[in-house]
Amino acid sequence: AAPRSPPTSPFPPLIDMLKPILLVEDDARDLELTLVALERSQLANEVVVVRDGAEALDYLNREGVHADRPEGNPAVILLDLKLPKVNGLEVLKSVRATEPLKSIPVVMLTSSQAESDVVQSYTLGVNAYVVKPVEFKQFVTAIADLGVFWAVLNEPPPGSLRASRQIGRASCRE
Repeated sequence: AAPRSPPTSPFPPLIDMLKPILLVEDDARDLELTLVALERSQLANEVVVVRDGAEALDYLNREGVHADRPEGNPAVILLDLKLPKVNGLEVLKSVRATEPLKSIPVVMLTSSQAESDVVQSYTLGVNAYVVKPVEFKQFVTAIADLGVFWAVLNEPPPGSLRASRQIGRASCRE
């Protein structure tokens, strides 16, 4: 008898079902700290890094160098406020004005404590506004908690892919 091949599952591998986290950060130090913190939170989600607001919009809209990226939206956008080319508020405004993107959770992750920045971010539809702590341990804890909340605990809108909810179902839709 010929050897039998292992049974195939009708479901994509779990890692393929996890949506990425989009990190939009131009400061090298903050980028490194954020990546370390996300790594320590042990999330399986891929972290996609873009360094300015224009590239963030290209990624989200699948344009420019990101035209060939896989379909689907990130689980969450961690967005710096002060960015080159297109600032974080303009990125947020564009996300909220674009039908396929407007339900993506957006967390403003910034060093700005200016009341006007906070008010404007919430007026434009940010889901959370987090001021970057200066102390490393506090920063790592804050980022890890953010990653776990938005990538694992948050209930996405209907029609979004959520790996833990898809296991055992016959169809997976984006």
